[in-house]
Amino acid sequence: MGGAIGATALGRLAWAAAPELNLTVMGQALIQHDLRQHPWPDYAVLAAMFGKADLCFTDLETAIRSPRAETPTRQDVFLHAADPAVLDCLKDWHIGLLATANNHAFDLGTGGILGALDELDRRDLGHAGTGVDLAAASAPAYRRTANDTVALVAAASGAIHEGGAATASRGGVNELRVNADIPNAEDGARVLAAIRDAAAQADIVIAYHHNHVLTEKGRRVPSWQQEFAHRCIDAGAAIFVSHGAPWLLGIEIYHGRPIFYDLGSLVFQTATEAGTYDASAWQSVIAECRFGGGGFAEMRLTPVQLNAERVDGDPTTRGRPSLAHGAEALRSSTAWANSRPRSGRRSRARETAGSSARCSSGRAAQRPASRLRSCRAINENASVTSRITTPRNTVASALISGVTPMRTLE
Repeated sequence: MGGAIGATALGRLAWAAAPELNLTVMGQALIQHDLRQHPWPDYAVLAAMFGKADLCFTDLETAIRSPRAETPTRQDVFLHAADPAVLDCLKDWHIGLLATANNHAFDLGTGGILGALDELDRRDLGHAGTGVDLAAASAPAYRRTANDTVALVAAASGAIHEGGAATASRGGVNELRVNADIPNAEDGARVLAAIRDAAAQADIVIAYHHNHVLTEKGRRVPSWQQEFAHRCIDAGAAIFVSHGAPWLLGIEIYHGRPIFYDLGSLVFQTATEAGTYDASAWQSVIAECRFGGGGFAEMRLTPVQLNAERVDGDPTTRGRPSLAHGAEALRSSTAWANSRPRSGRRSRARETAGSSARCSSGRAAQRPASRLRSCRAINENASVTSRITTPRNTVASALISGVTPMRTLE
């Protein structure tokens, strides 16, 4: 117990002394085709945007074909398998860190998981959440940037195919089992221990959770997941990110650190029929997070609109992202504002639709996170963007469940 606390304290001391770091997190990447083969204007826009960050992170929501791949474990439109070229596409987008713990990692069997790891390593892409055994799957991944070292600990809950979870003698997914809305104690302890270990070695720790133990079909954050996210932050994570169902869910600022309960999809190249998913599945947000001066400083949220229909019947064009503008941006914001964790009350903060808002908490040292408000709005013919600055060293918890209008938890 004392050793774990000491390790976490050392990690926090290192974080406090670290220089500024810009970390961009985004929706999951269900990428089935090489997007570079059919470029569109915002491909380069997104590449430039991601290239400004010290590190970009997402979830790899597909199995990767390789010589080690086995017979598919799915036979329908929900089989996600792609050629390794999609990894080159993500790398060209400056995405350098990937979670591989999810319900589709096992779509090409254990060999598919191990082959995907080979392909990721060949491209020097950081990854965590799967491995040759449970120890490897649960171990943190480390990524050195120009300013800091970032660690990733990744786990997944729900819809893990039988045989897909890693064991002491079998490769697979780092699974956090959940029964009757209670995370398995052994699995939870393993994840938290990995976060503590990572906090002793890295400046920033990302705790990642891919969740398919859903509440209201993924439209609400489960209370057990919110509690688990808090435990991850308490263990030393600087940021908690989750994906699962392709919907936007809320943001919570807990102890001055951001929790993203679901950022939707960066790429959503589903093979399902048109109309399977409603409009909200094609809306997403990119979060540019700045850390510095002892903690999380601010985030910039940019709405994204995915292409729900094929262009000229070409399946490779479906689900590709572009920055949202005008009405599209407002729809993304409204979808996010309608989802939140169940606990707490909401209040509406003043913000202008179709604008770029810079938000801060005024005198950060004296004002709790729940008092976040919009300070000014600047009208512009651009995508709706919200900038949120949070106070440091606060123990308050605030929820931002949308971009426009913004909602906070009191």
